[in-house]
Amino acid sequence: MSLISSPSWSEMFRVFGRIGLLSFGGPAGQIALMHRELVEERNWLDEPRFLHALNFCMLLPGPEAMQLATYAGWLLRGVRGGLLAGLLFILPGFAVIMALSAVYFRHGDLPVVAGVLFGLKAAVLAIVVEALLRVSKRALKTRLAWGLAVLAFVAIAFLKLPFPLIVLGAGLIGILASHSSMAGKDEAAAAAVDQGPAVMLPGLTGPTLRTVGIWGAVWLAPLALLLAVPGLPQTFAAMAEFFSKAAIVTFGGAYAVLAYVGQQAVEVHGWLVPGDMLAGLGLAETTPGPLILVLVFVGFLGGAREAGLDPMTGGLIGGSIALFFTFAPCFLWIFAGAPHIERLRSVRWLSAGLSAITAAVVGVISNLAVWFALHVLFGSVGARVVGPLTLPVPALATLDVAALAIALGAGVALLRFHLNLFVVLGAATLAGVAVIMVA
Repeated sequence: MSLISSPSWSEMFRVFGRIGLLSFGGPAGQIALMHRELVEERNWLDEPRFLHALNFCMLLPGPEAMQLATYAGWLLRGVRGGLLAGLLFILPGFAVIMALSAVYFRHGDLPVVAGVLFGLKAAVLAIVVEALLRVSKRALKTRLAWGLAVLAFVAIAFLKLPFPLIVLGAGLIGILASHSSMAGKDEAAAAAVDQGPAVMLPGLTGPTLRTVGIWGAVWLAPLALLLAVPGLPQTFAAMAEFFSKAAIVTFGGAYAVLAYVGQQAVEVHGWLVPGDMLAGLGLAETTPGPLILVLVFVGFLGGAREAGLDPMTGGLIGGSIALFFTFAPCFLWIFAGAPHIERLRSVRWLSAGLSAITAAVVGVISNLAVWFALHVLFGSVGARVVGPLTLPVPALATLDVAALAIALGAGVALLRFHLNLFVVLGAATLAGVAVIMVA
């Protein structure tokens, strides 16, 4: 039977606040950080329950790490615990990205700002690699899991298959493997999949329709208000509608939706100019919280430029609208779906399918790490089509030696000497400023 300790509210606030402040490096790093804090160090959740929650969150639209934090908080202290954990996960990063968006809007062309971004992006590359190693050790424990991770990497990196198709395919393979095991071909694997009987937690029998109604209203009532009230800047209504749509289609995390957001924000709405999206991605990569906070950057610039208000006022409103309509649906998905998912923990074939999905997502995260590395270390990255494969081809002459040196230094500091994350980021920032100023 899975055991869950029940921390106090002050402990919840302290630990999830720490997670929110330290959650650098994208979903791989954030999931690894939560695992260390909640499973390894405090034993608030056990390994099977943590992975079961992670598997479910991987299937949802939106930022999986934020939803995992919400799910964990719900397991520990019910709906209020989930709300606390989810908000603490995103609010520190929201404050940072709003401040950085204002600095970018006012002073984006200053060399010192460019230097800070340069150093931080190189260091975050090392953080992502470290986090990927942690997640891989936890999720890839069988030959099937390793095979699924490799297949998923090839499918998304070289075949350019859509993320939902990869997830569904991995889940189907896991279910079929589970049936084969339970038929007697591999009893050990079947036993590994069986996580024991589900634990009936308080609140699991709450009415789902009521939950959907409450959280659906929290999300959609402000949207209807912004669309219906005359006199409000049209930009804000357009943002509310746009970010609500983006929240629904963000399967596979922020990278899966960046192209769509960038194209719409530049070509359709005119909130950004070419080049802004990459700058926003760099800022979001170097702030705590989910990478999808890049949408706050988009909202800030759109409000500052297009709302017809004082730029800072318009930016603050635009960024806040982006935050609300990006993350409000996440609470709906978790609070309505988690009770049913918990009841299904003891279903062998479902657990096997979700575990297979987790293995496949390791391959997807590996692709994101490679993508990020190519764009941090090389000034130009092309593509070469070989049959059904699309291979990235970096221009070797554009290798940024300074970025490589900072990334390697950060990697050695983290992996070999286990230095504090803030120390590593601070050193990388100083190195980046020095490189830009000397150049």
